[in-house]
Amino acid sequence: MARTKKTSKILESARTRLAGLRSISDTLDLGDDVKLSDYEAKINGTNGSLENYNSSLSVADANQDIYEADEKDLKDYHERILLAVAVKYGKDSIEYQKAGGTRKSERRKPKKDKKPPEE
Repeated sequence: MARTKKTSKILESARTRLAGLRSISDTLDLGDDVKLSDYEAKINGTNGSLENYNSSLSVADANQDIYEADEKDLKDYHERILLAVAVKYGKDSIEYQKAGGTRKSERRKPKKDKKPPEE
């Protein structure tokens, strides 16, 4: 399942405000080092961070897909290895047990429930 990409309400609001401030003046200086160019730089920096974050999520999704495919492949091979040992040595052999299987002679037999006769 793909991770949800982020959007930013404050980023959209800042872009709208920047457009409104530009309609006042392209070189608007509100004093105390509050300038339109600094505001635009902060907007662009935040947008870049958001794009990096969303790109990282896409890379993580791709890496997860690769990992899951590799894990499935390993699981299949894992089962094949045990079956190959069973074919070569038998399911009741010590070699089968060493490979991680349960020897046929050591398996539990299912117990039948003895029901009392109904009256």
